[in-house]
Amino acid sequence: MSTLIVVDHPLLKRDLTLLRRRETTHGQFRQIVAEAAAILAYEALRDLAVEPIPIETPLEPTTGYRLAEEIVVVPILRAGLGMVDGFVRFVPEARIGHLGMQRDERTKQPVDYYSNIPGGIEAARVFVVDPMLATGGSAVQAIHHLKAHGARRFTFVCLIAAPEGIRALQEAHPEVRIVTAAVDRGLDANAFIRPGLGDAGDRIFGTGS
Repeated sequence: MSTLIVVDHPLLKRDLTLLRRRETTHGQFRQIVAEAAAILAYEALRDLAVEPIPIETPLEPTTGYRLAEEIVVVPILRAGLGMVDGFVRFVPEARIGHLGMQRDERTKQPVDYYSNIPGGIEAARVFVVDPMLATGGSAVQAIHHLKAHGARRFTFVCLIAAPEGIRALQEAHPEVRIVTAAVDRGLDANAFIRPGLGDAGDRIFGTGS
């Protein structure tokens, strides 16, 4: 089964509390999502391979290091866009793909509507980002889609996850590592995470009530 990493950090606990609060404005929400995503990115990027390179310090030559792997970050639109900055602040050279998926409110299943995947993804480390892992349908479908483009090494990064979504992703793609800030208690009858934080897309972009 895939590795589930729940990042335990006091700043993440604070940020999640602010994100869950009903009175947090969309401007505050957007900023906090980026900050929380950066903490998650730091953990998700921990095992990147590096290679030695010669450098000159002001005093003498020494050995430094550079990343030995290409990084591709793929947000699931639209809410996943809010997490991209958290990654590119550490790896500004990362390439960004986009996958558009929306949930059919009748079937609760994801429906594709957009795809823009960078070339050369076959050899890259791919980080799929979405604030919430609820039913797991979008995450499963996104990774199926990326595998069809040749991607092989994945980490799925989210702010909160439901046990149902974790289970679905692990069953469909057992090799995928999952990094999250919290595992909530489960889904309600409408497949929303409880206690959750509302509709992340609406709260990031200010389109909710």
